[in-house]
Amino acid sequence: MAIRITGSGSFVPSDIQTNAGFNEHEFLNNDGSTIKQENNIIIEKFKAITGIGERRYAEKHLNTSDLGFFAAEKAIADANIDPETLDYIIVAHNFGDVKHNTIQSDLLPCLASRIKHNLRIKNPKCVAYDILFGCPGWIEGVIQAHAFIKAGIAKRCLVIGTEALSRVVDKHDRDSMIYSDGAGATIIEETDDNSGILAHETASYTYDEAFYLYFGNSNNKDLCSDTRYIKMDGRKIYEFALTNVPLAMKTCLDKSGVSIKDVKKILIHQANEKMDEAILKRFYKLYETDIPVGIMPMSIQEFGNSSVATIPTLFDLITHDKMENQHINKGDVIIFASVGAGMHINAMVYRY
Repeated sequence: MAIRITGSGSFVPSDIQTNAGFNEHEFLNNDGSTIKQENNIIIEKFKAITGIGERRYAEKHLNTSDLGFFAAEKAIADANIDPETLDYIIVAHNFGDVKHNTIQSDLLPCLASRIKHNLRIKNPKCVAYDILFGCPGWIEGVIQAHAFIKAGIAKRCLVIGTEALSRVVDKHDRDSMIYSDGAGATIIEETDDNSGILAHETASYTYDEAFYLYFGNSNNKDLCSDTRYIKMDGRKIYEFALTNVPLAMKTCLDKSGVSIKDVKKILIHQANEKMDEAILKRFYKLYETDIPVGIMPMSIQEFGNSSVATIPTLFDLITHDKMENQHINKGDVIIFASVGAGMHINAMVYRY
């Protein structure tokens, strides 16, 4: 039995926010004090570290569930299936629907229910639920779908990663430049060929690391103290990821029985270009082998960090030949890997 992705779709918002758009922002330190550097220097350093030159924001009238719905429609069409035959709709996100210029998250009903409603699926046995797992949420959703199908509980699942992080950023925080909006979706089902999910690995580090990403006050202390924004300890996350993600990837690959030399692509959560490059370097160092050219495609330069949407969007773009000089061929082995709020890590080895 092979359990694989039979269709994919993504939604990339059309509103492009370039780095130049942050020149007029008043960036402040965490304690509210003024940053002495000029904005152009701050932005230049940010670009050098993260690789981000622009990001996408959802149009004002759209919410996170809308983006997920658009991606889901495409995935369903790509798989050429009847949506009424879906057994599960699993939606990974982090903040629910946050309407433009509001501060309250709306999670009633859950986003999966909203997306199922918008897809006009009548079947009550199509179970729709959300998963809150930080940036690794989409991979974890696929792992859950895999388990359902393997156990005979389901035959076909829709897994979506969708986020509108632009609604929860503190414009006085330099880290606000990292985040973006988008959605990616995949159909997971059983097939007769020898492709699909070969192995997976998940871990949650919460003893000391749980609050490396958190909801906190604005750096501007004159703003309402009851309003919270996405915040992170970038240095601790960087060190955590470099220590733990390569090991999780190795554990997963070794479990799959596939040789490192047979891996054709590595799709890592698009969080920070320098961090992802360092993760890749440490991963290959564990095998004492050289890094193949072009093995780690990057979309962060144009799309920024859209959390749970980054990997399914990247996969969709490559498999539909929408990324220059990037292709995945039948039989290619891919490693998916992510790290994010929680702190959670996961990896998956997949034969296309």
